[in-house]
Formats: sequence, structure tokens, C-alpha cells
Amino acid sequence: MLIARTHHRHHRGPRPPSSPITTRKPSTFLPPTKLKPLLRITNNITTPGDGGSNKTPAPAASDQPTPSSRGRIKRLVLSPESRTKLNALPDRDFYSFPRFVKHVDDGFLATLTDLYRDRVRPGSEVLDLMSSWVSHLPEEVSYKRVVGHGMNAQELARNPRLDYFFVKDLNREPRLELASESFDAVLCTVSVQYLQQPEEVFAEAFRVLRPGGVFIVSFSNRLFYEKAITAWRDGTAYGRVQLVVQYFQCIEGFAEPEIIRKLPGSSVSRESKSPLDWIFGFLGLLSGSDPFYAVIAHKNFKTCI
Repeated sequence: MLIARTHHRHHRGPRPPSSPITTRKPSTFLPPTKLKPLLRITNNITTPGDGGSNKTPAPAASDQPTPSSRGRIKRLVLSPESRTKLNALPDRDFYSFPRFVKHVDDGFLATLTDLYRDRVRPGSEVLDLMSSWVSHLPEEVSYKRVVGHGMNAQELARNPRLDYFFVKDLNREPRLELASESFDAVLCTVSVQYLQQPEEVFAEAFRVLRPGGVFIVSFSNRLFYEKAITAWRDGTAYGRVQLVVQYFQCIEGFAEPEIIRKLPGSSVSRESKSPLDWIFGFLGLLSGSDPFYAVIAHKNFKTCI
């Protein structure tokens, strides 16, 4: 499902039902003038002019990505066992209830917004993977378009930065129904730990990026434990960073990943001489101190900001 955000725009004709999840109607098409030609998708599109109740099917995809446009997976990083989760119930059921909360602290989010301000150019076309009701992009920066993906339509509809969004379970079908080389930046915030097919998703991120485009993956030590994969649950902070590095390295065409860390240990060491307090701070285990990690890589070549 792809949803386009408009403001006080009404469609002619009878008013369809107001369910946030629409059904496929391949015989009905949205006129080209009402849809920006950015996404190739056969599911329905919603224009929430009145609370998201006006729905019109989007046109069928006209050109599918060729195999050569997709990032080639050189090797699999995870074993079958390391992809498993404690909660094996469908992800769509787990995320069906909206959660309008922030999953990391304000310090983490401020660092993330600064990183986006530094690495994502104004006027870029941005894909926010595994997004929610906030994208953490700097408010003062204008982008050409921001497309969001996630698992809960109500959360995505509340996100003011999204021009379009779609709901899709990447663990069941990792292929993105998006045009190749159509984005300048792909973002994934505190969600990479839930991917059961990360190699496939990173290959798709490579495909939709333009040459020189950037993929920014950020995370901390917080998670839905039962929904994180075994490799992440069993890993250390260092091991998790290296795991994301390997996700990038297994895709042919990504430049060497860059690692950014911001740990709370330095401020703790000034406040207390206790070695135990320093260790807890370094690990991000003290109250209000989420460690910040980001792994960044560019497609084919690194552009200068």
C-alpha cells in the first residue's frame, strides 16, 4: 500500500470505504496528473484529504527493475539460526497497534538529527525505511520528497515529513516496489535489528539509490527483544556494529562503511571516579544515556557535501 499525502484535495466520484488498508482494484487507475511519477507499485494509493478516507487505486507498474540494477549479494552474512526470533508470530500482528512513542532518548535523537543535517543534502529525495510517526530529519531543511516505509499506517500518517508512505513486511517480501536510482538517501533508524533478510534489504537499498547516494543505518541498545533476530540479541555492542558493517560489505558496489559512535562514558567519568560507573556509562546502561551508533556507506562513490 502506497499513500500519498495531500492537503484538502478531493476526488470526484463515489467515496470509498475509510479503512487505512485498501484492497487491490487493478481495473481502476489514478489519472497521471494526480500522482507524482516516483513509485512503481500496483497496490492502492490513499490521498488523506479528510483524515485519509479518500482512496483511489494507483496505476500498475510499467517497468520492473532489471536484475543488473539490484545490488549483487556476494555472500550471506547470517545463518538460518541467527535469523530467528523469539516471537515467531507475524510482524504485521505485532505492529498492528500504533505506538506514538520515541524508542530512544533525546540525546540520541539530537545526534541523529545533526547527522542527517550533515550528510543528507537539502533538496534530496529521501527514503525512510522502517519509519514511524517521526523521521528525525532537521525541521529547517527542505527536501524534494520524503517517502516513508513502515508497518503501521496510523503511525506513518502522523509523520509530518512524509510526502508518501507505504506499508510492507520486509521480512516476508524484501523487494521494494520503487524505481531504481530514484533516491539520494536511504535512512533506517533503530530498526535494523529486526531484519531477518538484511542482505536482501540492503541490496534493495543499493538499487533504489542513485550513484553516490548514502545509506545511513543508526541504532542503540534498545529493542523489542522478542522481535530482534538471534544474531542481534546475542551480540555485544561491538558485534552489532560489525554485523551492520558486514551487511554493507556483502553487497557489491557499496563503498567502505564509515562507523560513528557517540558513547555516554566521557560525561560519566567526569562525574564519578568509580570504575563501575564508567563501565556502565560506556555500555549505555545508566539512566538517560543511550549510546549512539551509525554505519554509513555510499553507493559506488562518496560524494562531497
